[in-house]
Amino acid sequence: METSAEALADQRQRVAENFKAFLLKNRTQTTFNLYDHLVRVLIKVMDKRPENAVDVIEDLSHEVKRSMVLDKQSMLRDAPSTTSSELLDEKQSVLFKREDEGEPHEMEGPLPDVTQLAYFLQQIGVGLGWVEMQRILLALKQLVDMQPLHSCRFWGKMLGIEGNYLVAETYYMGDEEEEEVEETHNKGEAGEEDEVIKVPKSSYKPPTPVPKEPRHSGTNKFTYFVCREPGLPWVRLPDVTPAQITVARQIRKLFTGRLDAPIVCYPPFPGNEASYLRAQIARISAETLVSPLGFYLFREEEDEDEENVARDSIEENPDFEGVSVQEMAESLSAWVHHIQHILNQGRCVWANPAEKTENLLEEDAEEEEKEEDPDEPEREIGPPLLTPLSADTEVNNTPAWSIRISSDLISQYAIAFVRSNVWPGAYAYACGNKKFENIYIGWGLQFLGEDFTPALPPPPESEYPSGPELTEVLDPSVQEEEALKEAQEAKQAALEHNDALDAEEEEEEEN
Repeated sequence: METSAEALADQRQRVAENFKAFLLKNRTQTTFNLYDHLVRVLIKVMDKRPENAVDVIEDLSHEVKRSMVLDKQSMLRDAPSTTSSELLDEKQSVLFKREDEGEPHEMEGPLPDVTQLAYFLQQIGVGLGWVEMQRILLALKQLVDMQPLHSCRFWGKMLGIEGNYLVAETYYMGDEEEEEVEETHNKGEAGEEDEVIKVPKSSYKPPTPVPKEPRHSGTNKFTYFVCREPGLPWVRLPDVTPAQITVARQIRKLFTGRLDAPIVCYPPFPGNEASYLRAQIARISAETLVSPLGFYLFREEEDEDEENVARDSIEENPDFEGVSVQEMAESLSAWVHHIQHILNQGRCVWANPAEKTENLLEEDAEEEEKEEDPDEPEREIGPPLLTPLSADTEVNNTPAWSIRISSDLISQYAIAFVRSNVWPGAYAYACGNKKFENIYIGWGLQFLGEDFTPALPPPPESEYPSGPELTEVLDPSVQEEEALKEAQEAKQAALEHNDALDAEEEEEEEN
């Protein structure tokens, strides 16, 4: 009997162990098991000691499961603290805050009326939307308050791959000595290095660079500020140089949205994306900024006696009475260019490269060589100011401009506008009450009318001319080397013998 009782106890022990092992079996997806879950539920019952434990046991089991999932195995991703749109909203919220509420604001200033611009652009089916235009107005107000500007105008929006540029055209009244100081500082450092290390000078003389036009004249008449979004800081673009405009005409690049991005192209562009953006703005402005005929006239104090001097200064006509909308919608001759044309040289006013500056004249005086003077280059003359749009050349049988009217049904309230086919995205409108405006919204690429062919690199340099001193010869054989060595030794022995005889003769003479 004792043996059977022990056997039964052993069997029960094995059954209990097998059942416990079954309870300890984990799920395939998680590390949970029924044994640990029951232990936690019983512990929770012992801690809370509910009156009707049998009724709330299911709720306690669900609460235990939920606490385990939330504490250890949460499948939910943590929400980011702030998104990019929220960060932009925080920066744009500054635009809606009014400073110095007690002080009255100036009613007249350089701030443009972007609200009116948005209204007229909506009539011709162009624009950025009412909400964005209002934010641009607030951003321009921020720019006007922070910078010393005489005038300000919303030039347009340049589209990019990673980001866009909002462009403001201003007449900047700030200091002009910043860049000159940097250039002088760099030249001083280079001079100190030359004093320490004397580097051999090359005989190659690069072509004389075309000087850039001074600020407030020509291609640098206006200063441009850009920002990526309203509320972000405005960045002043550098002045454009003729070399940058010349290279920009030979390449086609999309903007990235980063001003410090390099411009990888051929011919190499002298600058980064900020300089390339400034060059494209200058090209677009020179070809697409137009106004009604008669709104501007030439200044009377211009010097008209000088030869070959183009009249490059205009002013508003106080007697302008406006042009009818029907006339402006029917003829391109009623629209004129009021920005100077950019010559092939990259300047609005031609500069003679043969005229050397004082520094170049001093260097040439030190290294004066008798050379024939080169021929005087031919002076470039572009189309004069206030040239009508009807004189613009076609591009591959495509007219340079398309002219339209905003509404044919209600013509008395319609406005006339033109669209550039050379620079898609450039528009100008005018209405009968002497109001007009220009805007550009595009990628900054010119319409060519044909496939673009990039410039080819120059052909490789020719080989150095061969001659007897550079002609390769065969290596001498062993016998020839031994014969040469014997001849050199014999010659050396003869020299030593002659020296010895001379020495003996000198001794005999002394004795």
